[in-house]
Amino acid sequence: MRDGLLLVDKPDGCTSHDVVASCRKILRQKKIGHCGTLDPAATGLLLLTLGRATRLTRFLIRAPKVYEGTLRLGVATDTYDATGEVVSETPVEGVDAERIAREMSTFVGTYLQSPPPYSAKKVQGKKLYELARRGEEVPDTKKEVTIYELEPLGLGADWTPDDDVGFRLACSSGTYARSIAHELGAQLGVGGVLTSLRRTLIGGFQLDAAITLDALRERVDETGAGDIGPPMVAFDAVPLPFGEVVADAQQERRIENGQSVLFHDLEGREGDWVKILNRRHRFIAVGAVVERIGTGNVGVLQPKVVFR
Repeated sequence: MRDGLLLVDKPDGCTSHDVVASCRKILRQKKIGHCGTLDPAATGLLLLTLGRATRLTRFLIRAPKVYEGTLRLGVATDTYDATGEVVSETPVEGVDAERIAREMSTFVGTYLQSPPPYSAKKVQGKKLYELARRGEEVPDTKKEVTIYELEPLGLGADWTPDDDVGFRLACSSGTYARSIAHELGAQLGVGGVLTSLRRTLIGGFQLDAAITLDALRERVDETGAGDIGPPMVAFDAVPLPFGEVVADAQQERRIENGQSVLFHDLEGREGDWVKILNRRHRFIAVGAVVERIGTGNVGVLQPKVVFR
């Protein structure tokens, strides 16, 4: 069984779960998860967790994301993208590149975002798109999101309102690009829908390092149970969004038994997560700082996720 992260370039027309199912067949491995859903029409970087790394999903799923995409002005749909039914069409008048850039800049910051009515977000165990398809009222479950960057792309001198608008979006996990396209269109007074979306970055993981499903299938056919190569991040080398410490032999034994450990080189505050390695730099656990002692870097770690 392989343990670690696999960077996949998701194709258009399939769900993130479809990609996971395909990789389970290709790798002949059941224990695979993913860190952050992409809509069926979206493409790009999908971060898969394999084997023991599936227990790290909760630490990786909240990483910031970067996307590049396009949106179309003058139309609104029930899904907020080009796959939905048109609910309104408005002539795009008085909208130029300067105004689009100005309105995009107003999204930067933290605000409460409404998810699209047709989305996989769950409310009381039911997905919003299930309610929408049945014609039931879809609750407006706003969620706090942060937009770090939203800027237009390709709006040169030859751009016209009939052309799609390119954009680059850097945002927190859980942000809906479809909602941004819809909201931007509303702010411009003409409506807007998302027409394409490609994820290029998840935390420190880049799309350039990802592999397509077809290429993965070919590589596995060639290498069998061998090394997949650069798209795979070995378990011990999985980067986590917090600090790490190295345990000595005695500390390692305590950690393996789920016992708390005193460290003299422990940074961070109480409640912070810490990656724990052994002297051979094997990844053995994720712990939480439960106590700080004195004013130095002395503290107590309680192992929360232990890998044996």
